[in-house]
Amino acid sequence: MDHIFHFDGDNERISWKIKTGDSISEQNREHVEMYKNKVTDLQSKYIAFHVGLFWAIGTFIIKNEDIVKVKFNEKAMFEHFKFSKEINDEFIKNRMQFIKQLILHRKLKMEFELV
Repeated sequence: MDHIFHFDGDNERISWKIKTGDSISEQNREHVEMYKNKVTDLQSKYIAFHVGLFWAIGTFIIKNEDIVKVKFNEKAMFEHFKFSKEINDEFIKNRMQFIKQLILHRKLKMEFELV
């Protein structure tokens, strides 16, 4: 199955939207206290990507070996995922590790696009 995955975040909230065929699933959440007003917008976008992907797998929207087209609105994130460009932020490196684990364990076919 093919999915289009959008996500966003700032220092207070995260959100994501997953389009699968004619169906759209959306979530908006406030950050938990440990992150609220304590993370940068870029760090928040990594949280949104991680939590949104985890949520979509847990709710069986995204299944093993599915194709996920990720739409980035942040050039640094796009370059990090598409070209393995290094980011010198330990928080982001940890989120990236969790995201890669989900992708690997579920054998997801990822496509990345900058919008």
